[in-house]
Amino acid sequence: MAETTHESNRRTLTGTVVSDKGDKTIVVSVATLVKHPLFKKYIRRRKKFMAHDPNNDCGIGDTVTIIEHRPMSARKRWHLSKIVEKAV
Repeated sequence: MAETTHESNRRTLTGTVVSDKGDKTIVVSVATLVKHPLFKKYIRRRKKFMAHDPNNDCGIGDTVTIIEHRPMSARKRWHLSKIVEKAV
């Protein structure tokens, strides 16, 4: 049987950590640009996602990448993939 490389089809998002108060949990704010249907002007929309941080590595202000994951609690469906940039 031929060996194939399995490419993950899970979504990844990049955002900023806004809270790290929960144990092994971070809250990541992700901003996206959306074009207004009438005025054709780009608007910045923000949404917050709760993500699993198994080693409590992240702090407030860090830029991180999160990946879709199985549900770990009522609101936590994302997992920390990598820390892009640590806050100063």
